[in-house]
Amino acid sequence: MTAIKAHFDGRVLVPEEPLNLPVNKTLNVYVESGEGDDAPLKELARMLSEMPDNPNTPPDLAAQHDHYLHGMPKRP
Repeated sequence: MTAIKAHFDGRVLVPEEPLNLPVNKTLNVYVESGEGDDAPLKELARMLSEMPDNPNTPPDLAAQHDHYLHGMPKRP
């Protein structure tokens, strides 16, 4: 899959940079807002505001987030 940045001029999507895509071939395009959608940030802020009251929150969560999120070894 190729992700591109583009803007909509009211009629067509205009890529922000040249694309290396096949000419005259049908492509599936999925559109997602690249800016202004703060719903994920609001959800994260809500979750973080609840964390200090949770006794199961690891005290080193900020420093070791890769360990807790992705199972990587803890950093020294």
